[in-house]
Amino acid sequence: MAIRIVRLGDPRAPGEGLRIGTVRFLPRGVPKSEYASRNLFDVWLPVLAPSPETIKGAQAAGSEKDWARFVRKYRKEMAATDARSVLDLLAALSRRTDLAVGCYCADETRCHRSVLRALLAERRAEFLDG
Repeated sequence: MAIRIVRLGDPRAPGEGLRIGTVRFLPRGVPKSEYASRNLFDVWLPVLAPSPETIKGAQAAGSEKDWARFVRKYRKEMAATDARSVLDLLAALSRRTDLAVGCYCADETRCHRSVLRALLAERRAEFLDG
């Protein structure tokens, strides 16, 4: 049992389990009934997405210093009670069932997924890469 950190829209891995979209915005032009069949997500969980202002900071990050600023802001947002509780829940679930958490970004190293991975690891989540 484990969490996979995935890019939404990529093909699902065998046994991946429930796919959770941790994005602020729903996909444009895709009917809600097709989110799962298009390998986007089964459940939308925007509470784990960066705020629109923080997303802009990540998109504009041109240096390591800029990226570090984004990480600090996003971690601060994830320290809020609701987000913290959801992270705790996902970490606990990872020890009992398979699930996937993802975002649309092509490069995980410049995506909030990398920070989510770290936050979940700090909570002793079980991981499968994929």
